Amino acid sequence: MPFRTVPGTSQRYGLLSYDKAGRERPEPDNSLMSNRLLEHVTSERPTNIFFFSHGWHGDMPAAIDQYDRWLGAFLGATADHVRAEATFSGFKPMLVGLHWPSEAWGDEDVGQPGSFGAGNAPEQPEAMIERFASRLGDEPAIRAALATIVEAGRKNAAPANLPDAVRQAYFALNEEFGLGASGPGAPPDADRDRFDPDAGFEGMGQGSFGGISLGGLLGPLRQLTYYVMKKRARAIGEQGMHTWLNELQTATAGSGTRIHLMGHSFGCIVVSSMVGGPDGAAPLRRPVDSMALVQGAVSLWAYCATIPFGGAPGYFHRIIPDKKVTGPIITTRSRHDTAVGVLYPFASRVRGTPAFEAGLPKLGGIGTYGMQGLSSGVVSDMAMQPAAASYEWERGRVYNLDASAYVAKKHGFSGAHNDIAGPEVAHAIWEAAIKSA
Repeated sequence: MPFRTVPGTSQRYGLLSYDKAGRERPEPDNSLMSNRLLEHVTSERPTNIFFFSHGWHGDMPAAIDQYDRWLGAFLGATADHVRAEATFSGFKPMLVGLHWPSEAWGDEDVGQPGSFGAGNAPEQPEAMIERFASRLGDEPAIRAALATIVEAGRKNAAPANLPDAVRQAYFALNEEFGLGASGPGAPPDADRDRFDPDAGFEGMGQGSFGGISLGGLLGPLRQLTYYVMKKRARAIGEQGMHTWLNELQTATAGSGTRIHLMGHSFGCIVVSSMVGGPDGAAPLRRPVDSMALVQGAVSLWAYCATIPFGGAPGYFHRIIPDKKVTGPIITTRSRHDTAVGVLYPFASRVRGTPAFEAGLPKLGGIGTYGMQGLSSGVVSDMAMQPAAASYEWERGRVYNLDASAYVAKKHGFSGAHNDIAGPEVAHAIWEAAIKSA
């Protein structure tokens, strides 16, 4: 994918692309965009590199649409751009986006053909199996398990209980996907209770959400898909992108280029894994300068040293004490984000609906609660400010922003999860970068 121009501007951005196996997709001429970007920073010598990772979006057109909107809002913050020019001598930004196949448990999976609902258009079993296998893995054991589930749904779309053959098929899928279940402190893809197909079938006692059943024969599949994508986000971040980040830091060491990371949803796992490296403990050539975790679908305990539930450290707990981010780390949360507020605990097998006033749960997302378990000298909670306001932020600290006033436009059953292209969110990302100086 060549450099793209942000619509309505003259600014270009590079677009990296990875496949579901965690390998970078080559360009039509068999070159790698990652190498082209390294050559670009060597020749162009940008002062600041802004890297963005999407979350729950599946294909390249969806990723491009999201980056066009995000970067349009980012570049549209002219007052912040002027401040950056005054802060960074010879300010010359470079923008990079990452596409990775992350078509997880989204609007397209619920109430569409294949969900066995009475109002759905018919879909042939072979097409359903192909659709799921192409997303989750084209292995004989995976296809066989999917065939069992699809055949059971074709015969009886709404059974009173989960058939035993389907239950065993789900256990087989869980095994094939290599998904663990260790609870808080585990890698993001194992941060859950023991997989229980019957709980997914029953909809975790929550019945329906927005008129859409969270249970049924495909309920457990939505749960498994959710964790497959979290595992993919971690693998891409820890492997290819961690390596590339080190290469980028090496290529820009002499010029003092600053690097700023932003992730949304599962993209927060990608950027955290880029910084943390394998097992959350690999070194970086040098620290990155700021990081924004926007509506993160990653554990609220992921960055803390001692989780209250069991005492284990969070998977990314070394990032802060190892000073891998020298500037501010910011997170956003919103009451209107039901993808993280309701569906995250559903997929983690937690009963009940979380609320800000109900205390901090064992399993919950940053996009609902912010980053928790840190000392008071490290973390601060505050409201997201209007786009013209200034934040009194310090380097090396974490700021949890309640963005409920701005991340509020609901769409589908995920609520306001994707409502992040507003000027207030863009301003917060700019502010973190500027305050890294």
